Amino acid sequence: MLNSFDYGGKEADTVHALEEDIIFGRLAPGTRLVEDALLARFPVSRHIIRQALYQLEKLGIVTRERNKGAMVRQLSPEEVRQIYEVREMLQRQAALMIPLPVSEALIAQLEEIHRIYSGHVDAGYLRGIHEANDRFHLTMFSACGNAYLVSSIEHYMRLSLPVRANSLADREKRDVSRQHHAMMIEALKRRDNWVLAQLCVDHLQPSKVFYLQEIETASATSG
Repeated sequence: MLNSFDYGGKEADTVHALEEDIIFGRLAPGTRLVEDALLARFPVSRHIIRQALYQLEKLGIVTRERNKGAMVRQLSPEEVRQIYEVREMLQRQAALMIPLPVSEALIAQLEEIHRIYSGHVDAGYLRGIHEANDRFHLTMFSACGNAYLVSSIEHYMRLSLPVRANSLADREKRDVSRQHHAMMIEALKRRDNWVLAQLCVDHLQPSKVFYLQEIETASATSG
């Protein structure tokens, strides 16, 4: 999902640095992105900082509020549930539409992405994990044959970045994700779309549950 938009020069560097900080949990949800602090960090103009924040807002990982400025997007429990309801519906439908078994060429492509993903998991390379994960799913769902459905899946993947980011740093959750990917590849070789669809839905649950638990814990602590 990184590099989803094509920027140029210093703006690109600023956008990608902040995007990584947010996706990989170095900037927590709700963190204010103060322009003066960002100017002290990045050797760019205020205009570049503002443009970078605007691009991050378009990505869905930064929000702006009047008189408060920009901050890392923090999803409420209800927003998380609603976003994931849509993700489940979209991914289930895409999985049901994939003609099974898929071609050997697609299996080979997914196995290669999975090999790269596994290497990044073993190395703890978060950016590589994130990019290979998204490439795996979008490649698989593209087999459904409906580009508009795949575009919607990608959109809601982006909206859920604050939720998904929490799981990236957790080795156990990364290992579970790797197992799920291997199971999806095996399901794509067979003829039961409902098994594949259920795998795709189950795959979404760990990050959602973890994020909601984190919110509940934070609320209990502050209360």
